[in-house]
Amino acid sequence: MSATSEPALARSFSTAAGRSVLGRAATVAYYLAMILLALGFLLPLIWMVSSSLKPEADVFTVPPKFVPSTITMANYAQAWEVILPYFLNSVKVAALSVVGLLVTAPLAGYAFARLRFRGRDALFLLLLGSSLIPHVAYLIPQYIVFRDVGWLDTQYPLWVPRAFTPIFGTFLLRQFFKSLPQELEDAAKVDGAGTLTIYWQIMLPLAKPALAAVGIFTFVESWNDLLGPLIFINSPELQTLPVALALFQGQFFTQVSALMAAATMTIVPVLLVFAFCQRYFIEGLASTGLKA
Repeated sequence: MSATSEPALARSFSTAAGRSVLGRAATVAYYLAMILLALGFLLPLIWMVSSSLKPEADVFTVPPKFVPSTITMANYAQAWEVILPYFLNSVKVAALSVVGLLVTAPLAGYAFARLRFRGRDALFLLLLGSSLIPHVAYLIPQYIVFRDVGWLDTQYPLWVPRAFTPIFGTFLLRQFFKSLPQELEDAAKVDGAGTLTIYWQIMLPLAKPALAAVGIFTFVESWNDLLGPLIFINSPELQTLPVALALFQGQFFTQVSALMAAATMTIVPVLLVFAFCQRYFIEGLASTGLKA
């Protein structure tokens, strides 16, 4: 090796080392920024859980303590006694919404993705366009319809429209079905399978990730629905959990610790659903939208 090449080689090694150090520093800075951002988002949740474990006198101490000096579970016992009927109503409405939508949305999504009929694309655009209408714009006509069919003060308005008007679910599942190879359907037709057989035995099992994503979105939407129960239900025994929290806050407005315990128990089912279905949820979102 010549003498002139040695300094150039040393400079190249020095440059590579410098770039490596800068790359590691940028990575560390990126992760630190993400951790700080995550802590900022988690801070209200941490305060809620911490307050739910404190006696009422320790909730608003200055400076605030995120680690309770005295831990009590009496707040959860009191909150559970109040919200139990509302909790069961929310579970019922959310389950009916998810099951109903998982029946109708795959059928509609498969029809728009794989079946050929006149006006299919125009009808699908009309379906998507209806989602742009604000909910408050048709709230009064919807109320009149439910009044005329005798559904006021029942739980039908809380899950029937959500289950049988699956706009977002239809769109997501249409995108998923369009991404599947046409050869699967052609091979089944050669073997003599009909449309429903292809849908039920081939397409629907492959759509489990997309179904999980649609189911989680529907569950969260139903679980957090406050406007529907307030408008369509008058009987306290039929109300759901979001309304119960509002009533709980009015009834126990001085007991912040009990209210935080009720709020903590409210988010636990959502976290459990996402934890058990996380893999399918991420796969469903990643596998849709591959083909317009």
